Order: sequence, then structure tokens, then C-alpha cells
Amino acid sequence: MPQRFRGIDRDTQVVLKALEKAGFEIGATKAGHPIVRKDGQVITTFSKTASDRRAFKNALAQIKRQTGFQWPPRH
Repeated sequence: MPQRFRGIDRDTQVVLKALEKAGFEIGATKAGHPIVRKDGQVITTFSKTASDRRAFKNALAQIKRQTGFQWPPRH
């Protein structure tokens, strides 16, 4: 994960690393917010620090709807 993602909360960092391992591309917007792509298509954008706890869950739900990615991973 790029160094430019310093300052992102721990939960988001863990998910971004898992997404990278699953084959997603992690980039950044001009404002520095993490952006998730799969096969060149934008899936979602995470905020650096969520202002409410739903923002993180909503981003995860969008990834799940569009790609089937499960978080937390099922064993």
C-alpha cells in the first residue's frame, strides 16, 4: 500500500490490504482518499477518517454488492 495512505484509520488500512491481496487495485484521489478499482472500473472510495461509522460500512457494502468480496473473510 502506498505511503500516501498514512493517516487513514486502522480498520480501513486492514481492509485495503485485504482488497489488494484479493486482486483489487488501490489508488488515491486527488484529495488523497483511497479509491478501489477492479479490472479498471471504480468500485468505491473510502474516506481517510470516517465522520460517522456508517461511511465505512457503506463502502464495504458497495464492494460486496459489486464484486462479492466478503469482510470479514469467512473461514
